[in-house]
Amino acid sequence: QVHLVESGGGLVQAGGSLRLSCAASGTRFSISAMAWYRQAPGKQRELVGTITSGGSTTYADSVKGRFTISRDNAKNTVYLQMNSLKPEDTAVYYCATTISYPVFRPDGVNYWGKGTRVTVSS
Repeated sequence: QVHLVESGGGLVQAGGSLRLSCAASGTRFSISAMAWYRQAPGKQRELVGTITSGGSTTYADSVKGRFTISRDNAKNTVYLQMNSLKPEDTAVYYCATTISYPVFRPDGVNYWGKGTRVTVSS
């Protein structure tokens, strides 16, 4: 069993920054790809970005150049650094994993966190 716990959400003004963290339990974190998703009110869950076990990243076009995903395998933690935040970034942010797979597979997510809320005011 793997538990993912997000933290770092909150209220921020447009143009500001936040760093989200996702702490994972278990011993397979370092060999597992991770991802961040978000779900805005009334909208479907959206893939924000991914990070492979080796640290390669991908991003949605809507956040490219503003958001950065990183990981610290010694701390079993993945981060989402969000800069130049916009009101449309308001959402609940979730981390997810395809445990033991080095490259993230959206159709293979087997664990989700409970999310952390980010609100960006204009």
